Amino acid sequence: MSKQGTLWGVGLGPGDPELVTVKAARVIGEADVVAYHSARHGKSIARSIAEPYLRDGQVEEHLVYPVTTETTDHPGGYAGAIEDFYREAAERIAAHLEAGRDVALLAEGDPLFYSSYMHMHTRLTQRFNAVIVPGVTSVSAASAATGTPLVEGDQVLTILPGTLPVEELERRLADTDAAVVMKLGRSYPVVRKALSSAGRLDDAFYVERASTPRERVLPAGEVDESSVPYFSLAMLPGTPRRETANGSVAVVGLGPGHTEWMTPQSRRELAAATDLIGYGPYLDRVGARGGQRRHPSDNTDEPARARLACTLAEQGGAVAVVSSGDPGVFAMATAVLEEAKQWPGVQVRVIPAMTAAQAVASRVGAPLGHDYAVISLSDRLKPWDVIVARLTAAAEADLVLAIYNPASKSRTWQVGAMRDLLLEHRDPGTPVVVGRDVSGPDEDIKIVRLADLDPADVDMRCLLIVGSSQTQWYDDRVFTPRRYPTS
Repeated sequence: MSKQGTLWGVGLGPGDPELVTVKAARVIGEADVVAYHSARHGKSIARSIAEPYLRDGQVEEHLVYPVTTETTDHPGGYAGAIEDFYREAAERIAAHLEAGRDVALLAEGDPLFYSSYMHMHTRLTQRFNAVIVPGVTSVSAASAATGTPLVEGDQVLTILPGTLPVEELERRLADTDAAVVMKLGRSYPVVRKALSSAGRLDDAFYVERASTPRERVLPAGEVDESSVPYFSLAMLPGTPRRETANGSVAVVGLGPGHTEWMTPQSRRELAAATDLIGYGPYLDRVGARGGQRRHPSDNTDEPARARLACTLAEQGGAVAVVSSGDPGVFAMATAVLEEAKQWPGVQVRVIPAMTAAQAVASRVGAPLGHDYAVISLSDRLKPWDVIVARLTAAAEADLVLAIYNPASKSRTWQVGAMRDLLLEHRDPGTPVVVGRDVSGPDEDIKIVRLADLDPADVDMRCLLIVGSSQTQWYDDRVFTPRRYPTS
């Protein structure tokens, strides 16, 4: 039995023949057969890159795609036409391998990175030996063309096909430090829209035919969408680490509990910070990164935390002060902004997040579907008579109430006093949602009648939502209709 040939998957790099590796050049020159793909026009980019390394006497297998768009009269449609093509191409290569001839199957970039080679690999490697020769990818070539680092430190790079739906592109672009979007061509308008919607268009580059004589580099927002070739990409570099004399403070919302509810912007701010400040259990929710300093504290001295943040920022730090929920809702944003008035060189940014009220509401339906008021029941920072006046006004206006800070170890009577006050204006059967540790490990949701609200069931980890006269409750669903009845 004759010896079979070897299939070589040869990466050619992004286009410049000088970026072909030494090993790839040797394999191409020694192969009995050189195979390559092209569109129906017959001009193979892969062959043009490999041409300096070809030798006389080699057999060439030119694999011509029957279609390059989804328009075809094949009875199986585009998928059927492509499947037939790959099957027939694989058999052509298999015939050479069975005859003992080594085949170098050329692939632009890297053979296992968005490459046509993979379709041959999966069809042939069960029968024949295959060896991969990796190549320089267009991602590396594009980064070199812009002269801009893609990522640094522990930043995350995401590679995306531009053929994804715009909503999916937006989500992934917003949720990464840096990105490269491949396969542009006719998909570029969608990619541009996604970059714009994610607020990152101004930071992105467009790179066309990287490393070739026809290379073009433009700001992504300045590209003529009607003339974008398939061999182009959009590159979104990671944001460089801050190195300013005077730093900044980002007051970052962590959301109500689970990390999946944290926004991409919050994650980016936390990753870029040199110093993290916050209540100890909140800091525990933030993954530790090398080189970051953590400054945990208890949950009482907000001015001290704000002062430390401004001090570190003035020393050049990129400081993140963390808050559960949204930092502007009964949280650290106010304390930091108040302190920062005394620090003119310190910039303060507030990074929003999902609130506890939104989280609790989502577990039962839509109790906040109409007008509602947000009131803290804590009388540590404002007198109880002010709380009573605001509860009364909201009750008389028939607003749904989201009650923060309802109780603590030292505040045990306020929930009962609130219940009794509201019963003067609300039906005893008004639904009250008691949400504890929503999206956390000890999550517990209860729905009770206002008259049956037991203060013993409520603590500092709870948020209450008290319905209006229009709020409806059935089974475990609560919602407030958006239409209010006319008088």
